[in-house]
Amino acid sequence: MAIRFIFLGTGTSSGIPAIGCACAVCSSPDPNDTRLRAAAAICFEDAEGFPRTVLIDAGPDLRQQSLRAQLKRLDAILFTHNHVDHTFGLDEVRRFNAVQKAPIAIYADDHTMGFLRRVYRHIFERDQNINDSFVATLIPHTIAERVMEEGRSIDVFGLRVTPFRMLHGGLPILSYRFDLNEGLKSGGPSPFPLAYCTDVSGVPPGSWKHLEGLNTLVIDALRHRKHPTHFTLGQAIGVAERVTPAMTYFTHIAHEMGHAETQETLPERMSLAWDGLVLSGGLHLTRS
Repeated sequence: MAIRFIFLGTGTSSGIPAIGCACAVCSSPDPNDTRLRAAAAICFEDAEGFPRTVLIDAGPDLRQQSLRAQLKRLDAILFTHNHVDHTFGLDEVRRFNAVQKAPIAIYADDHTMGFLRRVYRHIFERDQNINDSFVATLIPHTIAERVMEEGRSIDVFGLRVTPFRMLHGGLPILSYRFDLNEGLKSGGPSPFPLAYCTDVSGVPPGSWKHLEGLNTLVIDALRHRKHPTHFTLGQAIGVAERVTPAMTYFTHIAHEMGHAETQETLPERMSLAWDGLVLSGGLHLTRS
């Protein structure tokens, strides 16, 4: 099985269509204008041939996204930050625990892990629950600041994952670079190395090195108008032009940008991502 990168959701925190909105994008019949909250999955076989699925974020649409993408298992979750649209699906992973009869590893920085422990006390302090409820079983891994300062990578079932800092307004958050370790099958020309950078408004000087030599850059592009905590489309294009990956996909898109009309304005080797887009061998665009 060739490794696949799946865009589970490409929308902003309200999702599209947004509740109570009748704008052109929220009313659009184009399926590419329907966007669940931003998240992604990487599906592959490890070096022993065992299937693995790694999530990036677990937002409130996780159940719907998992069913649509036909995800059958979940082995790890990498969290970018603590905001609700990226964390409020964590309860849903208990079903994967039941199916595969195994715990699920989660990775986050100290700030986000503290948030998860507070919000999901019924998971992390299960022994305090009045009833022995059906809750997720997790193995938490806190990504230490020194790991990012030293540019160290984490091995996640053969994926070489390098966490690095980006800025979401005044909040330092995580982005991730993914490289394939020896033994993983790419299925031909690969979308990897790939960097996933959602909810970004600034690149710290020390983080540019992690964007070098990419085949694929996935980066936040909220809208055309300036926003205090997200890149505009123009700013995201500027990052892509500096980084020069083989292909750039924009995500975390608001309802101010319709898919078809925005696509027509983009430079070569750049595209809006859409829900269900799959990147696999040869950088092919397919729908899950």
